[in-house]
Amino acid sequence: MQNPEFTRIGRRLFNEGLVGGNFGNMSIRSEQGYLITRSGSYLDDPGNLVRVISGEPVPEGASSEYRVHEAIYRETGHRAIVHAHPSYAVAASLLMDRIIPIDSEGRMLCPEIVVVEGAPGTPELAENCAEVLKRSNLVLARGHGTFAAGKTIDEAYLFTSLAEHASRVLFYTGHFTK
Repeated sequence: MQNPEFTRIGRRLFNEGLVGGNFGNMSIRSEQGYLITRSGSYLDDPGNLVRVISGEPVPEGASSEYRVHEAIYRETGHRAIVHAHPSYAVAASLLMDRIIPIDSEGRMLCPEIVVVEGAPGTPELAENCAEVLKRSNLVLARGHGTFAAGKTIDEAYLFTSLAEHASRVLFYTGHFTK
């Protein structure tokens, strides 16, 4: 099953340098579970999605970050998730425990971006991300990337872009600190 919204957002993520290669993944909640990109798929051409049904084993081929997506859907009301690897945000996560945007959009839409621990694809990362996303639309996994969530895939994309923009502004103004 393909979804043109995934392709459209995946192309934006790739063209804006928010993902590279086959890094990152996306999902949307469905009535019985969620649809998620395949492991190793390129987001600018994601191909067939994997349908995950709540309570059933996760099908082979689902993104390796399916645990994070599952935990977020289980613990929050978010309907869509974008996981990306925006380079300035990833760099900021290696130096800071939380990012406080100083630009007007960042302050307005996400006045704090929490950085969490956990290796990619692990239950620890899944629970840490879900806990933050109970009260936010954006979380940053240390050294790994953003998990942005929202009502739609467009909203999740917006928060992904916001994280990178806010991190760039901090870098350009000399606010990256350890």
